[in-house]
Amino acid sequence: MTIKKILILAANPLDTDRLRLDKEVEEIRTTLERSPNRDNFAIESRGAVRPQDLQTHLYNLKPQILHFSGHGGGEWGLAFEDEDGGVKGVSTESLTDLFKLFTKQIQCVVLNACYAVVQAEAICQHIPYVIGMNQKIGDQAARKFAEGFYRAIWDDRSIEDAFASGVSAIKLEGIPEELTPVLLKRQPSLPINPKPINSDISVVENNGYFYIVRSRLEQRCYEEVVKAGSLIRIKSPERMGKSTMMRRVLEYAAHQGYRTAVIDLREANREIFADINKFLQWFCAYVGDRLEIDQRPDDTWQIFLGASRNCSRYMNNFFLSPDLPLVIAIDNFDCVFKYSHIADDFCGLLRGWSEKAKDVNDKERWGKLRQIIVHSQDPYALLDINNSPFSGIGLSIEPTELHPSEILALAKSYGLSWTDTDIEQLMGMIGGHPYLIQKAIDEIIHQYIELDELIRTAPTQEGIYSDYLNERLQSLESNPQLKEAMKKVVNSDIPVQLGANDKFKLDSMGLIKPNSNYFVSRCNLYHLYFRNNLR
Repeated sequence: MTIKKILILAANPLDTDRLRLDKEVEEIRTTLERSPNRDNFAIESRGAVRPQDLQTHLYNLKPQILHFSGHGGGEWGLAFEDEDGGVKGVSTESLTDLFKLFTKQIQCVVLNACYAVVQAEAICQHIPYVIGMNQKIGDQAARKFAEGFYRAIWDDRSIEDAFASGVSAIKLEGIPEELTPVLLKRQPSLPINPKPINSDISVVENNGYFYIVRSRLEQRCYEEVVKAGSLIRIKSPERMGKSTMMRRVLEYAAHQGYRTAVIDLREANREIFADINKFLQWFCAYVGDRLEIDQRPDDTWQIFLGASRNCSRYMNNFFLSPDLPLVIAIDNFDCVFKYSHIADDFCGLLRGWSEKAKDVNDKERWGKLRQIIVHSQDPYALLDINNSPFSGIGLSIEPTELHPSEILALAKSYGLSWTDTDIEQLMGMIGGHPYLIQKAIDEIIHQYIELDELIRTAPTQEGIYSDYLNERLQSLESNPQLKEAMKKVVNSDIPVQLGANDKFKLDSMGLIKPNSNYFVSRCNLYHLYFRNNLR
């Protein structure tokens, strides 16, 4: 069971009005002691807080809710204490920069101080929920708000409900200051180069599942697949929608009158990868089966010519036509990366076929071939980063994470009445990863779990992603260097620097993302799970 921690910081410098801050802490503790859920929460409190104490307490105590009690001065900042107990102001800018470091840790900041709405508005750029006071607030009203707020927190209510409970507590006491507290919510950030989101986002159905059409990427593929000798590489970390995109491009090609053949390398048994001749014979037989052409490669294979030459002759003689284009799509291409004695020759062969379309002697037939290669980047963790299998060849397409408006459209397609707030909370945990989003929707529409519970348990072994996360954990555990690099990322509350090899491989696995020239976990799910499980 994960215990939620609340950190209460108090400062009442000697030359400021006396506040009963100890009384406020005592009353908050009393509400917790009376709650049946008291074992689920822990309260840490620190008094006479100095500016330099802020970082120390946030790093060491790692609270989910930070509560500050004391004096505020609007634009001037918040009043902390100096070494002698006098006033030491901390500016809004300094507080904003500080909380930027804890955006994945702290869920809510409560500034129970006069005129602190100025700081709340700035901090809210980085923290999901921030509460501040828009004017001077009396000592009793501040305490009653805190009591009501935390009663709801102990009851596992949302921050919005807890805020309403705090306001209600002020009103019930007959104190005319219920309009002083203000709740601010962080708006979801847009990417640096946001893609235009059309008001009519296209959602298509396939076997009972819905798919968000990646219009811009798919259109680029449509334009490329009609070109002579084209080679399209659709690559991304696992389960980003690569195969679905491939099928849509093949449907487009079929509508142009092209022949199509899909080869799934997962269907190749281990013995097929024993040597390059056996593998390429299997490949040719598979293509012939897809095209419904009954052929036996081993009957025409001339071993002394070499495997690659035999395969090219077979393609040219039996599958290519000067009149009718052929699109060969190879799905799960990453299966071959585990067999370096096959991968190098096979990748070179496919590159060579693409180049033949430019040769005046070969372009009539080889120009009719189009190739689509679909592969996960996860196995890149096993490869030499200086030896990319398709460096500089063909069109590279990388499916991206879903935008909030796309997730909302997907949810509506399944009949879910999610709000922008629901989307923001879900993405705050799992980002826009298509598979993680789809799995969340599947669980919810079948009524196996509620959204709040799904988010709460997501990074735990009881959550719906436990198998998925365990697979990635095992991959890291089997690679000590990557394991240490990932530990460096998740054990830091600020972006970290990584070596070229580590950042390439962890990014290929979809575990990290850049933040300027530094790196952070790709989503909060990874940050929390791997921080707790990488030992």
